[in-house]
Amino acid sequence: SSNSVDIFLSDEAGSGEQLFVLQVSGSVLSVYSGDFGSVDAQGTVEFALDYDEKNREFQVHVSQCKDLAVVDEKKGRSDPYVKTYLLPDKARMGKRKTSVKKRTVNPIYNEVLRYKIEKMVLLIQKLNLSVWHNDPLGRNSFLGEIEIDLASWDWSNRKLNWYLLKPRSLSAFNGVDHRGVMSLSIKYVPPGSPKNPPSGEVHIWVKDVKDLLQLRPSGVDSFVKCYVLPDTSKKSYQKTRVIKRDTNPVFNHTIVYDGFHTEDLKDACVELTVWDHEKLTNHFLGGIRLGLGTGLSYGISVDWMDSTQEEVAFWQEMMLAANEWIEGLLPLRSLAGRKKLK
Repeated sequence: SSNSVDIFLSDEAGSGEQLFVLQVSGSVLSVYSGDFGSVDAQGTVEFALDYDEKNREFQVHVSQCKDLAVVDEKKGRSDPYVKTYLLPDKARMGKRKTSVKKRTVNPIYNEVLRYKIEKMVLLIQKLNLSVWHNDPLGRNSFLGEIEIDLASWDWSNRKLNWYLLKPRSLSAFNGVDHRGVMSLSIKYVPPGSPKNPPSGEVHIWVKDVKDLLQLRPSGVDSFVKCYVLPDTSKKSYQKTRVIKRDTNPVFNHTIVYDGFHTEDLKDACVELTVWDHEKLTNHFLGGIRLGLGTGLSYGISVDWMDSTQEEVAFWQEMMLAANEWIEGLLPLRSLAGRKKLK
């Protein structure tokens, strides 16, 4: 249907976990994928958590699983392994995995998965622990997961405990790369409009961002950068002020780019990125790209012309309605081919 949006979530293509396509139309959310969901999560996992103060290391002692789902009905077998992530920014610390145990629904691991991480940083994370069947052809099947909020974890509890494995929650889908939502308005003023310079203008009004990633215990000091690609020169670069210690920053910042002809709108792309401002370096939190998403700019193939359906629809609406503010609410995402423009 015309109002459906495809969201692609690849869970590490290459190690075999599937590429999921979520079809979102209205409020109906269903998950399509090869054999994903063909087995229901069942069984339990036994593990213990500890923080080693001396080595500043978070340790997940994975003991064993019981009564896992059988993946290969014909052979009556599963080859399970356990995988962990720290959320919300799963890429930052990476994943850890146990070994694979062959032909068992009651695997015994007795392995320790380790993360070098400061305790204060650990306390703003969630531990996501999932069990997967390892398929030789790379079509790994999800067997169940458990999520632990480390902020409320009792660190005096170092003993092994059993936990029920749960089905993949939609919050897990969104949580994997949920980076916040930007509220903004855009307007195109064509050349020769009354009271206007001879060239056209694109106006961008960055209102606020809700629910930013918090990567540091002290909070997030965010600002927004803007470029109109393909131009990455100083002339194209604009930024807002820094809003301190707020995961829901209000910017209310308007940016105007002139020199736009109507035909440029199909080849240009407005890239808005949100950054956490730190002393030595700025950390990328998420961004959006407004354009037609054709993969081409002035006839040249470029990786930044990759707008999502929502971003394209927003840009097209602006192109069709000259001199009118178009309001949008767009999810921040990770951006491919993003040059680390500090």
